[in-house]
Amino acid sequence: MTRGWERIGIAGVLLLVLFAAQPLWQTTLKALYPLENKVVHEQSLLALVAVHLALLLASSLCSILIGVSIGAVVTRASWRDFLPLALGISSLAQVFPPVAVLALAYPALGFGFAPTLLALILYGLLPIVSGTIAGLENVPTDVLEAAKGLGMSESQLFWRAALPLALPSILGGIRTSVVINIGTAAIGAAIGAGGLGLPIFAGLESQNFALVLEGAIPVMLLALWFDALLARLSMVLAS
Repeated sequence: MTRGWERIGIAGVLLLVLFAAQPLWQTTLKALYPLENKVVHEQSLLALVAVHLALLLASSLCSILIGVSIGAVVTRASWRDFLPLALGISSLAQVFPPVAVLALAYPALGFGFAPTLLALILYGLLPIVSGTIAGLENVPTDVLEAAKGLGMSESQLFWRAALPLALPSILGGIRTSVVINIGTAAIGAAIGAGGLGLPIFAGLESQNFALVLEGAIPVMLLALWFDALLARLSMVLAS
C-alpha cells in the first residue's frame, strides 16, 4: 500500500518537473508543428497550471463543503422530505452549461476568477451530493442500531458510525467531481480567469494546434493524476 502512495508521489513530482520544462515543450511542439511561428503561450506552462489548480482546488473545496453538508442534512429523518429536491437542484446545476453560468454571473461578478469559481462549484455539486446521499443511505441498519445501543447521541451516531462507513461513496463522488472540473476549468480562460484554457482558446482561434496541445495535454495529465490519487485514497478508506 505504501508503494502505491510512493508511485503517486513520484508521478506528481515528475509532472511538476515536466510542467516547469518550458524549453522541452518548445522543442517538442516545434518539431511536431514546424510551420508554426508560435508553439507555446506567452505565459509559462507552470504559471498556467498554477492558476488552473487554484481554480480547481478552490471550487472543489467549496463543492465538497456544500455537497456533503446537503447530503448529510437531507438524509436525516427530519429533513428527508427535501431529499428529492436536493438531488433535483444539484442535477439541474450540472446539466446547466457552465458557459451559461458564466454569462449569468458576469453582471454581478464581472470577468475573471469569481464567475468561473461559481460555475465550477455548481457543476461539481451533483456527484458529491449523490455520493453522500448514497453512502449515508446504505449504512447498515444493524450498525446504527448497535451504535444506539451503546448510548451514542444523534451527533455521535453520525460522526462516529454513519460518516466513516459512507466515506468511500462520498470520496467516489468527490473523485468524479474533481476529474470533471479539471477539464471544465478551462472555460475560465474565455472570461479572463486564465489557466490552461488560455493556450487552448488561443490555438482554436488561430488554428494553431501546437497551442491547443500545450493546454490539452497538461489537462489530461492532471485528470489522470488526481483520479489515481483519489482512487488510492478511496481504497485505503475502504480497506
